Amino acid sequence: MNQPTTGERTDERVRWTTTDLELLPDSSNRYEIIDGELFVTRAPHWGHQNASGNAHAELRGWSLSTGLGKAVQAPGVIFSEADNVIPDVVWISNERLATGLDESGHLTIAPELIVEVLSPGTQNEQRDRETKLKLYTERGVQEYWILDWRVQQVEVYRRQNAILKLVATLFVSDDLTSPLLPGFVCSVASLFV
Repeated sequence: MNQPTTGERTDERVRWTTTDLELLPDSSNRYEIIDGELFVTRAPHWGHQNASGNAHAELRGWSLSTGLGKAVQAPGVIFSEADNVIPDVVWISNERLATGLDESGHLTIAPELIVEVLSPGTQNEQRDRETKLKLYTERGVQEYWILDWRVQQVEVYRRQNAILKLVATLFVSDDLTSPLLPGFVCSVASLFV
């Protein structure tokens, strides 16, 4: 029997679960698990938090005026033991919310809309544009917005034939609308002021 020697790589990898998160230190880090892989990020940049707060304010204002759902910043979304994420903003209809929370107050189903704000760095961008896009597609998210505060643009992905596909890249001179949110109109510029 050949045992790997020190420094040799094996095909086995650690698979993290939601339960494992309880063992990690309570710090300013954000811990997420996607397909059993642990992602750790530090406190976001001011520009990131500003864009996230503005997106939440726009969605919350529309939600309050229509009464159709709720917008929440940085909720825990636990799809499974191996998929536990903290999107920057979500919007969920009242109907889905009524059946979507566990006893700890975490979402366990996909909200209709998820907003992620890019953080600098190749790994961060890859996580939002590829890893999370795949997860959100698999879990049934209807629409996914990726905000890039550095270049002040919004990528809009919508579900088409069971896949979230890029349908628009919007710039500061554009307005953001959504078929999920009747009557919602937001200038892209207002997300980055």
